[in-house]
Amino acid sequence: MFDFEEELKKIPHKPGVYIMHDENDTILYVGKAVNLHNRVRSYFRTIRGRGPQILKMVEQIARFEYIVTDSELEALVLENNLIKEHSPKYNTLLKDDKTYPYIKVTVSEPFPRILFSREMKKDKSRYFGPYSSAAAVKETIDLLNKLFKLRTCNRNLPEDIGKERACLNHHIGQCDAPCQGYISREAYAEKVEQALDFLNGNYKPLQNRIRKQMEDAAEEMRFEDAAKYRDLLQSVVSVSQKQKITDTEGEDKDIIATSIDQNEAVVQAFFVRDGRLIGREHYYMKNVMGLTKGEILRDFIMQFYSGTPFLPKEIMLQAAIEDQEVIEEWLSSKKGARVYIRVPQRGTKEKLVELAAENATLVLTKDRERIKREEGRTIGAVKEIAELLNMDHIVRMEAYDISNISGFQNVGSMVVFENGKSKRSDYRKFKIKTVSGPDDYACMREVLTRRFTHGLEEAEELSEKNLDESLGSFTKFPDLLLMDGGRGQVNIALEVLGELGLDIPVCGMVKDDNHRTRGLYFRNVELPIDRHSEGFKLITRIQDEAHRFAIEYHRSLRSKSQVKSVLDDIPGVGPTRRKALQREFATIEDIRNASVEELSKVPEIPENVAGIIYEYFHKTAEN
Repeated sequence: MFDFEEELKKIPHKPGVYIMHDENDTILYVGKAVNLHNRVRSYFRTIRGRGPQILKMVEQIARFEYIVTDSELEALVLENNLIKEHSPKYNTLLKDDKTYPYIKVTVSEPFPRILFSREMKKDKSRYFGPYSSAAAVKETIDLLNKLFKLRTCNRNLPEDIGKERACLNHHIGQCDAPCQGYISREAYAEKVEQALDFLNGNYKPLQNRIRKQMEDAAEEMRFEDAAKYRDLLQSVVSVSQKQKITDTEGEDKDIIATSIDQNEAVVQAFFVRDGRLIGREHYYMKNVMGLTKGEILRDFIMQFYSGTPFLPKEIMLQAAIEDQEVIEEWLSSKKGARVYIRVPQRGTKEKLVELAAENATLVLTKDRERIKREEGRTIGAVKEIAELLNMDHIVRMEAYDISNISGFQNVGSMVVFENGKSKRSDYRKFKIKTVSGPDDYACMREVLTRRFTHGLEEAEELSEKNLDESLGSFTKFPDLLLMDGGRGQVNIALEVLGELGLDIPVCGMVKDDNHRTRGLYFRNVELPIDRHSEGFKLITRIQDEAHRFAIEYHRSLRSKSQVKSVLDDIPGVGPTRRKALQREFATIEDIRNASVEELSKVPEIPENVAGIIYEYFHKTAEN
């Protein structure tokens, strides 16, 4: 038994990190303290002025531990590492785990390249960014390669010069082919410098150069070249105009503000590089109940800048943060140069922070409305279905469909929806093995038998190895099984489940004469459903998705075996007669609709074989 009083007495008056555990030894909270003794003891006194989150957390603490450090800075770094490792329930957490794109210029290479990169390494290359739009980065790289005819290959130059032929880019005029020695290292380096100048924001020389080339080509009546230069000029102008805000100081800085609504917050960051706003991004924070803006911004800075390779010279914040000097020291050590955290009070800088805060509020407001709509379409729709079927709850739904053409290459599809959203990672395809001909009931029986037998076997195997059942791909069973049809399909599913000893509710999606869902068949009763309700719309989406997935799989099989035909399954029809029929008739439907006389007119088809073909299709239709 953990003795709180005794353990609290033992805590030293030193800086460090403390870790709170619940009765299951799950980490609830990780914190940093200048004085561990005072900070940890404060949680177990009468707490005033703390939010409901902390009160709730304290009630669950079963034990605590701590790690002493030599300095507050060490404690800060350790706290951040532990939060990233364990994602404690009551720490404010950065929900996004994105990496943002950079433009990388490999200036250390004899013939440099301009590349797209998701990280910034210490590899002697020059990096520009981060940018918020990967598409904008790729557009800029394509433009620069086209303008300066730089190489995009991975050849080891100059060692590999002349070893292989020039690539397609050279032949279409988009590379000067340094791999063939067609351009000197000095001339190539001059083009790279011009590209670097452009990336640094100096667009005018390039615009003027292209404009002059366009005018010269027009004057010499080389109108195709003039049009090419015109398009290039428009691309340069388009890229340059994306820099919406300029700063005469020309420095790198991030402007950060937040907006809070109960237990959620949005942090908005503006990225200014070389005095130009190159992008903005918003980030969601959770577990913020009762926290101030300063506390949220402090947690954001610690988590965000521990994961990004680039650090600006200045970070401008909406509100002052705790441990500012220590965090500045940590950031400066990471950058290798001084980093300043400031809270501007007046002038342009204050307006930029206000703009970031306004954007954060807009994102939060729009997101709240989007989430509300999305919940109506998903969780709300599932609740409607559960109420209609008189079920306590539904989380996971599985739907099945069969696809074939006259019994050729029967396939089955399984689609999964959880909380009203498709879970594509759990979709499965089935190639029917035991059924020939168009027998949807038999095909469905095989699919369901294989699916649930596999799940039971997988669960048993994992259990024998003392492994979590969730590791299996088929072990998770649905709360509701949805069949594409009425009584017949539902009865097939119930029979399969009964044979396997499973008790899973089965519901049929009944269609009207126009092949539209009209109701749900459940427990021997057809239940009408409001066609304007979100529940009905969700059922329709599930039904359409099951059908789409089955058709898509069937098409892929057909494309892999295009020479295979339903005709191959007819006795007496070999490759020669099949080709003759396909030459004479445009489609399989035309062959199916042809009479014996029409079929026998094909020179390679004798009358008795024509009768067999006719009989095959018309028996199939009757079945």
